[in-house]
Parts: sequence; structure tokens; C-alpha cells
Amino acid sequence: MVIAFHFIFSAYGYWLPNDPRGSWSDAIRRYELLAFGPATKVETTRSLAADPHDMALRKAAKAALKYPPVRFNGKQAQLIPQGFHQACDEGGYKAHALATLPDHVHLVLAWNARHIDEIASHLKAKATAALNRAGLHPLAAYASESGRVPSPWARKYWCPFVREPDHLRRVIRYVENNPVKAGLPRQRWSWVEPWAG
Repeated sequence: MVIAFHFIFSAYGYWLPNDPRGSWSDAIRRYELLAFGPATKVETTRSLAADPHDMALRKAAKAALKYPPVRFNGKQAQLIPQGFHQACDEGGYKAHALATLPDHVHLVLAWNARHIDEIASHLKAKATAALNRAGLHPLAAYASESGRVPSPWARKYWCPFVREPDHLRRVIRYVENNPVKAGLPRQRWSWVEPWAG
């Protein structure tokens, strides 16, 4: 039985579908990336970030993107949780851990009957709206003539299911320690509810 979701939302350009370490994508949807190889789909839920890989190939692929890879600055990283909070209030989601980093976000939510694709879209939309309201959308300079701004998020997301209390404890600890491992301050969000399990 699923008791929680561990959402991982990548910023645009952070983890490409043909990343040499592997990815969770099964297709290349951007023409400019085809020159750097096929999708590198893997099934594992373990982190691949520290795996050895061809860094030059990864950097070249990022340089070929239509827009520069997004890196959230401090103000933007404060706005994203505001959007998530709004989505949680609207959707009745209960958050147990959250970490916003410059190029990706971890969010642990208690199980919810809504389909995870809908939850993910809701969360990303509200976070993007918070960035827009503040005039801090990282790709605002690339708006089309109609005013449409590219999404600051990768198209997909990753969401390992959490099925056991011990696993949930480990996931929460991992998410809470993520900023510290990246050299950032520990993060606390007043609306994130500690898991009492």
C-alpha cells in the first residue's frame, strides 16, 4: 500500500532525457538534443547524481538547449514553496518534507487519492504562478510574442512511491538533509507537517 509520494521536480535543463548517467525518460522530444544520443531510461529509484559519467557530453547537451538551463536563485527558491503551499491548501495535500535547491525540488506528500500526474501539474503550476506574480520567472526574457513564457520546469517529474513507515522516515531524512549536503542552510517550512508515524 502506498503511504506517501516522493516528488522530484527538475528545473528546465537540469537532468536531460539522454543524461549519460541515465534518466527516467524513454524518448527525446527536443530536436536539439538528438545529436547527444538516445534517451537513457533506467528503472532504478536510487539517486544517480554521483555516478561517474561523461561530463563533457552532458555539458554540451545543455549548451544546445533552446533556453539556458534554469537555476533558481534565493528569492525564486523562496517563492516555489509558496506556490506548493497554495496547491496543498487547494488540493488537501499533506506535506511531510520539502527541499528547494537551485536546479531541483524534493517534496514528500502523504498519499492522496488524486492521480499523481494531476498533483504534479497542480504543484508546478502554482509554483510557476508564484514566480510570475513576483516578476521573477527565470525564463521571463524568453517570452513569445504572445507573452507565453516557457516553463521553468522539466516536462516530466519523478515520483517514487513510499510503501513502508521505515522507508518514509529515510525519505524524509534524505530530503531534509539535501540542502545541507549541497552546502545550503537547513530548510524549515511552517506549513510542512512533521510525520508522526
